Amino acid sequence: MALVRAFRFAFEGAIYVIRSERNARIQLVVAAAAAVVGIWLGLGPIEWAVLALTMGLVIGLEWMNTAVEITVALASPDEHPLAKAAKDVAAASVLVGAIASVAIGLFLLGPRLVARFFGP
Repeated sequence: MALVRAFRFAFEGAIYVIRSERNARIQLVVAAAAAVVGIWLGLGPIEWAVLALTMGLVIGLEWMNTAVEITVALASPDEHPLAKAAKDVAAASVLVGAIASVAIGLFLLGPRLVARFFGP
């Protein structure tokens, strides 16, 4: 029963983030688009594993960023330099993950897209 409750809480958290965070919705759409392109290009199992890991990383970082923002807002409703620093660092982690995911996407999908549109 505890496992069922844990999954329920996780789904509630996912729904909260999707409903309340625009960037999370954008990242889900980008991940879905990357998956569609991956299907279209016929990625292999290793490429799918890398793509899935990359998408999960960025989405997970965004959701952790949301958790940090909520926690900081609760703990420090007034403006404070350390509260700002915590939020900024959490946001920076999302940025690093997003930049890495773009690079990985270019490495994985770029050559196949070029070949598909411009020939081998």
